[in-house]
Amino acid sequence: MPNTERLIKEMMKMKTSPFCAYLYDVKGMEEHARNLAASLPEKVNLYYAMKANPDPVLLQTLNKHVDGFEAASLGELDKLSAYPDHRKVISGPAKTDDFLKAAIGREIRMIHAESIWEAERIDHIARMMGKKVGIALRINLEKAIGKARLTMAGKPTQFGISESELPAAMEVIKQLPFIEVSGFHFHSVSNNLDAEAHLSFAAQCVERAKHWELLYHLQIDYVNFGGGIGIDYEQTDAPFNWELFAEKLPSITDTAPDRWELVFELGRYLAGPFGFYAAEVMDVKENHGQAFAAVRGGTHHLRLPAAWKMSHPFEIVEIEEWPYPLRRPELKGKEIWITGELCTPNDVLVRGMPCSRIRVGDIVLFHQAGAYAWTISHHDFLSHGKPEMIYM
Repeated sequence: MPNTERLIKEMMKMKTSPFCAYLYDVKGMEEHARNLAASLPEKVNLYYAMKANPDPVLLQTLNKHVDGFEAASLGELDKLSAYPDHRKVISGPAKTDDFLKAAIGREIRMIHAESIWEAERIDHIARMMGKKVGIALRINLEKAIGKARLTMAGKPTQFGISESELPAAMEVIKQLPFIEVSGFHFHSVSNNLDAEAHLSFAAQCVERAKHWELLYHLQIDYVNFGGGIGIDYEQTDAPFNWELFAEKLPSITDTAPDRWELVFELGRYLAGPFGFYAAEVMDVKENHGQAFAAVRGGTHHLRLPAAWKMSHPFEIVEIEEWPYPLRRPELKGKEIWITGELCTPNDVLVRGMPCSRIRVGDIVLFHQAGAYAWTISHHDFLSHGKPEMIYM
């Protein structure tokens, strides 16, 4: 972390309203992306899943070290017009015709098809545009990674084609003249911390893709493992072991044909550790024996802890300046609940975590807030002001 605390204290001296900001360690993120890309085997490409954070400054930072981008909406795809030399793929359920037309017209690397109907619709649009299109079928595997925060495969979800339904799907899709099955997409989990499990998952993907290529007489050139590599929000001292993962990955990827492009589309793992959310404490109190600190901000800026019912990792930045000719409220040695400014009891960022001291006027600095944070939040609820965006 760069001198975040010092920067906050300097800005507090100049503030005219309660402090609330996102701070991004741009240099740290760039170095991280560079190291990740360098550690991957030669036939594996690193894409950025921009749903994690589509901030233009971060895209500009990451584009130097990723081979491509994954977009899950037309709006995201439009933002990638600034990077014409990068490979682009599109994902997501319920794609609109306009999204598919843009992807086909811009001749992106791959469309991840979520269903038989979506494949038929891609073929129909491609026919009207007079272009043959390569697609990667998104497969909901029968068995996927078991221990992850969220799972999108190995169970019923809205994502992909069930592995058991692939034979029937291929019968239909292979009759569509304007699409060609050029690969498979296997995004299955979110925030997995088990490197060995992720290696087993990658091995399963390679083996299944090799089997299907032979079985269905395909000539594929693309296998996308998705993302899903996590960060340790709950500070269990068991983060994802990237060094082990990168060391063992070649034993899996070397078994794939050389013509295949193997892709990891990382989002959270690329951006998450390099964003911070800072919010000034506006009030502290105890209510029915429970300690609360209310901040200028909340889940309309940082929705993830409410969505996952977790305590977001934080620290207290102590601010000594006190502008009021009044006593300064504080709490000491309490298990603190940190809440926001919204008129709902669900506006909770931290749930009963130990805190040695917290005062009105201090800053709560939330770590690991670079991904699935600002852009997934309900900004307009109560029409509160937005946080500043600060790039370090």
